[in-house]
Parts: sequence; structure tokens; C-alpha cells
Amino acid sequence: MRKYVIMGVQGSGKGTQGQLLARDLDLVHISVGDIFRWNVRNHTKMGAQVRRIMAAGDLVDDDLVESVVRDRLDQHDWNFGFIIDGFPRNGRQAEFFMESYDLDAVIHLELPDDEVRRRVLSRRLCPNCGMDYNLIADRPEQEGRCDICGHELVTRADDTPEALEARLRDYHEKTRPVLELFQRKEVVHDVDGRPPVDEVQNAIRKTLGLPAYLPTEDH
Repeated sequence: MRKYVIMGVQGSGKGTQGQLLARDLDLVHISVGDIFRWNVRNHTKMGAQVRRIMAAGDLVDDDLVESVVRDRLDQHDWNFGFIIDGFPRNGRQAEFFMESYDLDAVIHLELPDDEVRRRVLSRRLCPNCGMDYNLIADRPEQEGRCDICGHELVTRADDTPEALEARLRDYHEKTRPVLELFQRKEVVHDVDGRPPVDEVQNAIRKTLGLPAYLPTEDH
């Protein structure tokens, strides 16, 4: 059983890399951000709370994040293990996590702030079907419209310049110190997040001692 955490600043590719690793290793990919966005799209009580927080560029409070992670992992559908992204984001969350689970590795995707800004401010989202786009590398066929359902694309509530600066500040002040906690356990693997997706995935697998990634037509 493998238990991984993938960390990195917003826009570093945590979700994409986590999904690729989970697919080939039969792991459960748990994205805290995806869980929150699902609640926002489906207008749940939690979603309304998260929408206000994201629009302000703030991070969801520790109690809510821990509750979501605990509930998801308590489902125990991860027979071969899990890879989780978007958690932990600060020291308290890291301590909670390390007390509960023996991690095999923490994958840290490194990305300079200027590249974060370039990537994040180019992201677009379909509010209808949830499809993600990036105007740099993954543009829709019709400008401003989803290829899947034709709905008008929008900018995520937390992808404004003001919200991004707040999240970068939070990351450097609160999340980076989490890496220092994990480094004491000697489980952190730093990977350059700037190259193309396939190259980053293979770098992750090399540092973890896993077989190379072989892209398919749809990935």
C-alpha cells in the first residue's frame, strides 16, 4: 500500500500529476480543492461558505479542512493506497496527518512565483460540467466556450490577481514550513514543476523508484 502527499503552490500541477500517478498505481486520488469545488457547484451549505472564503483569497479554516480529509479517508476505499493534494497546508494540519498515517513520500512540486502567476491567471473553468482549461496550453476549440457542453467558461473565484497574491503569501508563510516538518522524516522529494506534464510525471516516478510513465492517446 502506498500513501503519498503531493504539495506545491497553486498552479504547480498537483492535481494533474496526482491523477496520473493514481491512475497507473490504482491509488485513490483525493483533492481537497476538488471536494470544495464540487460543493460550490452543487450549492451545498459548505459550498456557500467556501465560495465566500475563496472569493476573498483566504484559505479554508483548519477545522473544516481536517473534517473533510478525515471523512474522505474514513471511507477506506483506498485498497492500494492514496495520493492526496491540497493538504496539509500548515503545521497543525501536518501534525494531524502524521499522527494518523504513515506516509511513504511527500512529492513537492517547485514553481517560481512568476510562473505561478502566468499559469493561474490563464485558467478557465466550465461551471456546468467542471471541465478545466488553460489558455496557455489547453485552449477550448471555440473561444470562451466549453468543448464538452458549450457552456460559457469563467474564471475561478480564487484566480483573481488579488486572491492569488493572498494565496501566494499564505503558501510561503504557512505551507512551506510544513515541508520542514516532513523533511525531518526524510520523506520529501523535490521535483521541478516547470517542464511539460509528461516530464514532471517521469521525474516524480524516478525519484520514487517507480516504472516510467508511458503516455496514452488520451493522456
